[in-house]
Amino acid sequence: MAKKDKKSADQEKESIGESVSKKFKQNPALYIGSVAILVLVVVTFVGGDLLSGGGFGGGRGDLTFGYYDKVPISWVPGNMFSQYVDRVVQYYRSQGIDANDFRFDSQVWRQAYDATVVHTAIIRIMNKSKFNVPDRTVDRNVAKLPHFQDNGRFSQALYRQMSDAQRSSLWRQTQEDMKRMAFYNDLFGTVISPSEAEFIADMALSTRSFDVVIFKVDDYPASEYVSFARENAQLFDSIHLSGISVNNEKEAQRILASVKDGTLLFEDAARSQSQNAYADRGGDMGSRLFHELEQDIPGISDREAVFGLEKGALSGIIKNGDKWSFYRIEEEKTEADFEDEAVMEKVKSYVASFRRGLMEDWAIAQAESFSEEAKLSGFDSAARSRLLDKQSFGPLPINYGGLDLFTKLESFTIPGLTANDLGTIARNENFWKIAYSTELNTPSEPFVQGNNVLVFLPTEEAEADHGSIENISSMYSSYWVNSTTEQSLNTYFLTSDKMEDNFWEVYFRVFNP
Repeated sequence: MAKKDKKSADQEKESIGESVSKKFKQNPALYIGSVAILVLVVVTFVGGDLLSGGGFGGGRGDLTFGYYDKVPISWVPGNMFSQYVDRVVQYYRSQGIDANDFRFDSQVWRQAYDATVVHTAIIRIMNKSKFNVPDRTVDRNVAKLPHFQDNGRFSQALYRQMSDAQRSSLWRQTQEDMKRMAFYNDLFGTVISPSEAEFIADMALSTRSFDVVIFKVDDYPASEYVSFARENAQLFDSIHLSGISVNNEKEAQRILASVKDGTLLFEDAARSQSQNAYADRGGDMGSRLFHELEQDIPGISDREAVFGLEKGALSGIIKNGDKWSFYRIEEEKTEADFEDEAVMEKVKSYVASFRRGLMEDWAIAQAESFSEEAKLSGFDSAARSRLLDKQSFGPLPINYGGLDLFTKLESFTIPGLTANDLGTIARNENFWKIAYSTELNTPSEPFVQGNNVLVFLPTEEAEADHGSIENISSMYSSYWVNSTTEQSLNTYFLTSDKMEDNFWEVYFRVFNP
């Protein structure tokens, strides 16, 4: 097989790394989720010092992938990190996945690294809180480990066969496991109120199905842009000017006087004395629209005065914050030509950036008009008459925030809305009020979401069966709260300011040099 071009290999390596890194940063809990159970398992692999630095058996140098609270997260044969790697590999194999496949190798190491970070963070918390496990308790638990069992009983012979270093490492590891278990016992020991569980379950008691049409804010018509432009023509007048700015009013007056009497050229004064971004260009600010000069000349009357000057004229001193400025007109005002496509593109950009409320108001007005028509002629008829695509989704319970205990809004595919749009809607209290307060087969009031204005039609309502509600209540109390708490905790540790994460840099240096 031909050897891959080194540049291509480097690019591929960077692409894979960026992809995996991006996915991890978007959802750290997802990557640690498949090994979450490992955090609760008492690890019994005998090895070297826990969480210590050291070399890689293959001679690849220091394998310190990062730090948590200044504690190195290092791979050393037999240490906690290496054990997590082994256990993630075992988990993948149990799922029928070849962990040696390069597509999964980085995930194996990343998941093991994350689990080690969480372990380290918990032990740091327990140590700082002065929590300790009595030596006798640790001794009893060490004696129960399978390493020293013979026919179900502790064996002195097996115990003596292990080196002092191995026994010491195993003892410290068992002590850390017990600290970690104590942490999780406290974390998950909160009793969930039956009323709380019942309240959450009751969110799924009633479900609704909906039709929906979508009005796009960005469909603001060309005629509206033209109307705005003609009503606000001054905003798009242009002028070519140069400027000089200094921090002292008297200095500005002195420079202006020198330029006027010819003892100092404007360009020279700008390069040597001006304190703005245009000094290196001799003060030349280029051609600017009236509204674009708002930062340089905030007063409308001052701007109007400058725009009224002839070519070659100098303005008076104008104050802007802690600066005093004056301007020279290079080309006098040109009125905007709204037949020019380039000018209209600038109008559209201005409206979208500074007057987007006009676009939203237009879309809301379209939605309100549609809703009124739908009340008279029907939702489908009104949609057809306006060439709108009607979409349907549901049944959907009141799932504010998108809990994964029951059906989420994000689980539906609604053309015109992205998964991110649906997630944002699910976290909007006003959506749920509109969706569930609107009468069946009655168009809702318009609902604004980002670049969209939506009108819903509740088409059907149903009640969930009693057994489903009980299952949700039980799942919430027995699993969901603890699982969500653990994922949040993992994310907190992995994104903490105490983290120094060099994982991808070290991973590619070691495994893809």
